[in-house]
Amino acid sequence: MGNGPVQKDIVKGQTAEIRCTLKRGGDFADTRYTIRYFQPDGKGTLKMDDRIVFKPNDRYPLTKDVFRLYYTSLSTDRQTIDVYVEDSFGKMQQLTFSFNNEKAEEKGKTTAVVTKALNDANG
Repeated sequence: MGNGPVQKDIVKGQTAEIRCTLKRGGDFADTRYTIRYFQPDGKGTLKMDDRIVFKPNDRYPLTKDVFRLYYTSLSTDRQTIDVYVEDSFGKMQQLTFSFNNEKAEEKGKTTAVVTKALNDANG
C-alpha cells in the first residue's frame, strides 16, 4: 500500500479530503468491494464523493477504483477513523487516519488532501 502525506491537524468544522485508489491484484470476474468505517476516537462524519454520508460500521458498495472521502471534524478532541475495504472473497484492507485538534487561529487550509492507495488483497 502506498500513501502520500497525511494531514495531522484538524479543527472542529474543518473537512479533510482523502483521495483513494483501489489497486486490484487482477481482474477477477464479479469481484465486488464494500467500504465501511469506524471511529474509535473523537466525533465526525465521513462521506463519499457521491455525497453518501456513512454510518459507522455500515457497509456501502464501492463501485469505482478512484474515489474521494471527506471527513468533517465535529469535536475538539483527538480523532481517529479506521476505513475498511473488503472484497467479495472476504479479503480486507484497513486504513487508519488520525487527527490532532488544532486551534482555530492556527488553522491553515480549510481542506487538506491526502492520497492513499488501496491494494487488493488478491495481489
